[in-house]
Amino acid sequence: MVEYRETIVIEVDRSRVWMAINDPGILESCIPGCQEFSGTSEDGYSARVTLKIGPVKATFNGTVQLEDVVDGTSCTIIGEGQGGVAGFAKGSAKVKLVDATEGTEMTYEVDARVGGKIARLGSRLIKGSAKKIADEFFQRLRDELTDSGHPEDEGVQVVDSVTAHSQ
Repeated sequence: MVEYRETIVIEVDRSRVWMAINDPGILESCIPGCQEFSGTSEDGYSARVTLKIGPVKATFNGTVQLEDVVDGTSCTIIGEGQGGVAGFAKGSAKVKLVDATEGTEMTYEVDARVGGKIARLGSRLIKGSAKKIADEFFQRLRDELTDSGHPEDEGVQVVDSVTAHSQ
């Protein structure tokens, strides 16, 4: 299991961030490698995602669910998929939103698990890949909300980071 926490500030109000997390079109555009996405936040989503983890590139067919929803404040985004001979991937991001002077402070705590061929790559490579995928998702979310797309823009500020560790 890989775990880490990141806190960023997005320079829009909390209600806009919350609406984006619950918008299937925005979720689809934010998931790295997403090829297909359908469903609802109430019933869950089906997704087809192609990811490269180290030297292994695989297409995963799976689901995305929003659980532990506290309207406007927090939720857990859970994704899991089967990648054929590559194995499986499961991950979650606990997302918490708090009003901040600059907009919205968003904290996400990520954990990921893999099995099969991917698991043989080693925990260090898996940790790095999981962090990269999660950070890319939340950066894309921030870009959707700020109409930016440039990491050097001031729409996001990293406030706190906890080093990833393996359990």
